[in-house]
Amino acid sequence: MATSIESTQLDFARVKESLKTHFLATDAFADYDFSASALDSILDVLAYNTHYNGLTANFALNEAFLNTAQLRGSVLSIAESLGYTPRSKTSASATVNISVNNTASGRPTTATLPINSRFNTTIDDVTYTFYTTEQYLASDDGNGVYNFKTSLGSADIPIFEGTLKTKSFLVSSNDNPIYIIPDANMDTSTAVVNVFETRTSTVFNSFLPYSKAVQVNDDSRFYGLREAPNGFYEMYFGDGAVIGQKPTVGQFIVVTYLSTLDEAGNGASTFTAQSNITMGSTNVAVNATAVSRSSGGAVKESIDSIKQNAPIQFAAQNRLVTAEDYIALINANYGSYLNGSTAWGGEDNDPPSYGCAYVSLNYKTGTDAATRAQVESDIVNDLSANRSIMSIDTKFSDAQTCFIEASTTFNFNPSLSTTTPAAIEGQVNTLVKNYFTTNLGTFNKVFRRSSIIADVDDLSEAILNCKMDVKVQRRFTPTLSQSNPYTVQYPVGIAAPSSVDRIVTSNLFRLFNQDCRIRNKLNSNILEVVSVSTDLTVVTNVGTYNSAAGTVNLVGFAPDGVVGSSTEIKISATPANQSTVRPLRNFILSLDTVASFSAANIDYERIKVNL
Repeated sequence: MATSIESTQLDFARVKESLKTHFLATDAFADYDFSASALDSILDVLAYNTHYNGLTANFALNEAFLNTAQLRGSVLSIAESLGYTPRSKTSASATVNISVNNTASGRPTTATLPINSRFNTTIDDVTYTFYTTEQYLASDDGNGVYNFKTSLGSADIPIFEGTLKTKSFLVSSNDNPIYIIPDANMDTSTAVVNVFETRTSTVFNSFLPYSKAVQVNDDSRFYGLREAPNGFYEMYFGDGAVIGQKPTVGQFIVVTYLSTLDEAGNGASTFTAQSNITMGSTNVAVNATAVSRSSGGAVKESIDSIKQNAPIQFAAQNRLVTAEDYIALINANYGSYLNGSTAWGGEDNDPPSYGCAYVSLNYKTGTDAATRAQVESDIVNDLSANRSIMSIDTKFSDAQTCFIEASTTFNFNPSLSTTTPAAIEGQVNTLVKNYFTTNLGTFNKVFRRSSIIADVDDLSEAILNCKMDVKVQRRFTPTLSQSNPYTVQYPVGIAAPSSVDRIVTSNLFRLFNQDCRIRNKLNSNILEVVSVSTDLTVVTNVGTYNSAAGTVNLVGFAPDGVVGSSTEIKISATPANQSTVRPLRNFILSLDTVASFSAANIDYERIKVNL
């Protein structure tokens, strides 16, 4: 009787054993001793071959689907089939005001700053080069000062980090060839593609990236850039008919772009022009004043990010209709500045605001106010204006951080471990921090206490059981010595008043020359101010908290100062459900590492039993 081999048992030992079982079930090999026989060696070869074929088939099948693909080349190919172009490395950019002073007689009325003008800066004793990517004009203000401006009249001019490079191609075929740009550090967003009639011609046509196309026909001039499996970039054009023009035989393609050092260029704030400009017969120095620090430099989009964004953008179909559409297109176009984004309709806002789409952006650390303002302006002017529904306005809401205070206690039997209780406490603290770093820190991420408790229980067999108390914390900066109302909003509901525990408390602040804190009265949602040293009430009613709405409302709060180095008042509250904290809209969960701790309770009774 034949023995079948299940697909889940394709390891070498099982396959070989199944082959032996098959042979022994036949009359010819019923009593055959396979040990040290030639047939046993043949079975080794058959089992290895089956094992390798099974692995190959499994790997190949995994690489065919976006969720299971592991190779970057496979992920890129699948993303392309979904119409998604993964982000290349991006150059750090800064905004500067550029001017020249020329008081010579007979000076011209205008000045021109050439494209690819170069500026140097230094970060940690390393020199980086930034370039302009457009030509800018300036007019004499009457005193010989020329302030360069963009075509929209703004004095804020962007410059980009990188090494300026040029790649040329001679078109030698009427087919649809692929043009390889052998540079894994290319910032595709800085590419300028011009097609000349001949190698020596000065007449050219400019081609734009397909990402900027709103409508494409046989007269359109667009190009595409995609990452190849080896990390280089492939450039392609239309078909000469339906999806745009293509260069013809004899024409000359010139691609100019920046090869970037990605994140290394972030953080620069001083820039020096490396060349003068000529005004008539006078050489004039160029002055640059930074408006914003350089930021936005980033490595290539990661495999995990591509897996997450590609299906969402495919569903968005390059239009802004649902909240998910906003998230997909913002992450795809401005992801180098962001750790994440979220969006929601005005009908879901609190309070509702109809006819609006709300967007909240989680900027990368170090992104200054000027850069943030520019990103938001670009989203409104370049993204929403062309892809959103008419009469729907885009509004921005700042990301709100809600801190988690996690107090972890566990029973510890030292006889089951050679590690000290203090060392185990340190390991637990590290585990909790790593959980927040890995699983939280951006929008739409849920805190689940059970996940951490399970990891703590598995940390050591000496940990007998574990408990975690959770509080949510919001912060605000008060106006000192001035009576004002304050409203603190939490992303979840707050626990009802208790006869035993204080549900709402604050950090220490100075009031009436005393160290005080806010807390709720037992069995009441009324908040009071108490002296820390005497535990006596200083202010009987400073506000209330609303359990269902998750708000703390302070009235007439006028502290004289905040105790310690912080300038913020921290209001901590016990959530109605400590097991799960699910933030809404623009809330981000983060760990308060100062207020969080772990403590080991040594189980002396268990030690006595063991002895």
